[in-house]
Order: sequence, then structure tokens, then C-alpha cells
Amino acid sequence: MNERRKVILITDGDRCAKKAIEVAAKNIGGRCISRSGGNPTPITAEEIIDLIKEANNDPVIVMVDDEGNENIGIGEKILCKLVNHPTIEVLGVVVVASNTKDVDGVHPDFCIDGDGNIIDEAVDKDGNPTVEKVLYGDTVDIVEKCKVPIIIGIGDVGKMQGKDDSKKGAPIITKALQEILNRSEMLDEKQ
Repeated sequence: MNERRKVILITDGDRCAKKAIEVAAKNIGGRCISRSGGNPTPITAEEIIDLIKEANNDPVIVMVDDEGNENIGIGEKILCKLVNHPTIEVLGVVVVASNTKDVDGVHPDFCIDGDGNIIDEAVDKDGNPTVEKVLYGDTVDIVEKCKVPIIIGIGDVGKMQGKDDSKKGAPIITKALQEILNRSEMLDEKQ
């Protein structure tokens, strides 16, 4: 199989986020690399690449997490390796807001707030719109340098004051993944 695997990256991986992302991956017909979940990401880029190759279907959802490290952390290093890997096509990145201080942040193409609305402003950890266009998080500073096709910002995956709870079907992270698919025209290929 010479085709590049279609991958969506999410800059969060704690236990709560992992549950929501697993639900969201099922909701969109994708495959979540559950072993990439952790705070920080517990496996190497090379291990993730092997798991992506073994995944049954696309899109493959991968979590990358820096564990609050404001410098270039594990998650960001993995993100860049995946974006630049010849057998992987990163369709987009869901960047997750956190309360991390002293970070540059990222300019998402748009954000999805805690109520599921697509907005031009950034959001905070709770999914509330901010007055800025910059989203601040611990695993996001490197994203713009990596040249990914689409960047969508959201609040804390699986949380947002219960609005993205996995028991509710993880609607916010599901919508973010679906928007990446819609905009990458992958759905057209499946039909």
C-alpha cells in the first residue's frame, strides 16, 4: 500500500481527552491511536508511525501532548515528525487551549466554541470565545511552523464544563474532526 495515510492530530492526550477522542473517532468512522494518549505522549514518533501504518482505516486520529511544557516538548516534536513523514498526510490539527503561561500560541483558521459554534476568535480552556485571534496552549507553538493544511482551535477536550463529555458523545471534538474531514474533501473520496 503506497498511499499516504490520512491523519488528524490533536494537541491533548490526558485521560479525559482520550475518552472523548476515542468516542469522536468512532463518530466520524476513523481510527484512534489510543496508545498515543497520555500526558505527556507516552510513546515515540516512530512507534506512532508504525501504529498508523497498522490502523484499519483512515482517518487515523493521533494525540500529541506536552504535559504543560511551555518549551518545545515531546508532543510538539512528535507533531513535527508526523507532519514531515513521507507516508503520512496530515489533514489538519485540532489545537487545544490550556492555561499555560509564556507561550506564543497559534492562529487557528477558526475555532469551535463550547456551544459548537464556528467562530473567528480564539477560545479559552472552557471553550469560551476570547477577544484575541491567538489560542494559547502547551502543545501549539510549533503548529504554524509545521505547515499543516488546517488548524482548528477548541477548548479542553472532553471537558469544557461538561459540554464535550464523552458520555454526551464528545460533540465538540467530533465537530472539529468532522470539519477537517469536510474541508479536506475526504468524504467525497468515500462516496
